[in-house]
Amino acid sequence: MDIFIFFLQALAIPFCAPLAVGVIRKAKARLQNRVGADVFQPYRDLWKLFHKDEVISDETSWIFRFSPYLIFAVTVGIGVSIPVITTMAPSLFVSSFFDFSFLAGGDFIVIIYLFALTTFFLALAGMDAGSGFGGFGSSREMTMAALAEGGLFFSLLVASIIAQTGNVLTMVESLQSVPFQSYIPLFIAFIAFFFFFLAENGRFPVDNPATHLELTMIHEAMILEYSGKRLALIEWASFSKLLIFVALGANVFFPWGVATSFLPEMIGMSVVWFVLKATVLLLAIAFIESTMAKFRIFRVPDLLFTSFVLSAIALIVTITF
Repeated sequence: MDIFIFFLQALAIPFCAPLAVGVIRKAKARLQNRVGADVFQPYRDLWKLFHKDEVISDETSWIFRFSPYLIFAVTVGIGVSIPVITTMAPSLFVSSFFDFSFLAGGDFIVIIYLFALTTFFLALAGMDAGSGFGGFGSSREMTMAALAEGGLFFSLLVASIIAQTGNVLTMVESLQSVPFQSYIPLFIAFIAFFFFFLAENGRFPVDNPATHLELTMIHEAMILEYSGKRLALIEWASFSKLLIFVALGANVFFPWGVATSFLPEMIGMSVVWFVLKATVLLLAIAFIESTMAKFRIFRVPDLLFTSFVLSAIALIVTITF
């Protein structure tokens, strides 16, 4: 039973990630009075891309060819080190056979730097093809990452200080029993985290994930030269990153219902709680994308700076009180 739960949590992020994107697209369609594709359409899109031929420029180097595999592997690795339905992560099971203690611990600083690593290689791949669109897309992506990752660190640091641990797994377990007043700075930090979440995943109002207009693309510009299975891996990694941020937001800042053991009734309730919390966050993203316009590129730093100030305020309140 324990091994089954381990594998269930390990597969939850990569295999449920396209469904999360499908929920956002379906909700956006309904909010815009459209029927829209069903929630399983992203699975069909990935299947189609995996079966398409690739077109790769002769001018590209090994970075362009290797980056999709690295990005996907690192993203899946992050997914198995965070609490989704239980604080017993699959990486703990793996670390009993191999020395992956840095991953098994689920340290939030390591998680942030692994995300930075994927962003770095995606930006390199975007520039490697020699396309003008890939170049400015990579430049914009690195600018957004530089502005967002510091605030993302501060927002998770608030939860870390309250829980008195940097381990995301034990952090969630500790936050379930903190006094009520501790949730005040935690909620402020969540608001900041949510805007960094939108920036890191290229969602409105920072970027439009559905656009193909050259002058407004950020993420899409970097992957414009990709096709076939490599494009499928990048898209799948992008979907997984979205669900990882949803899981962090749902379980770190609202830790209720996360199972701390392998009792079947606790696992069942944890699945229900996670689905409810994740659905609320996904619907919030759909609502924002249906009611807001994309910010101009020079206005995005103002939004991220405001979020950074919120995370700093939450940090000061946490340290002071």
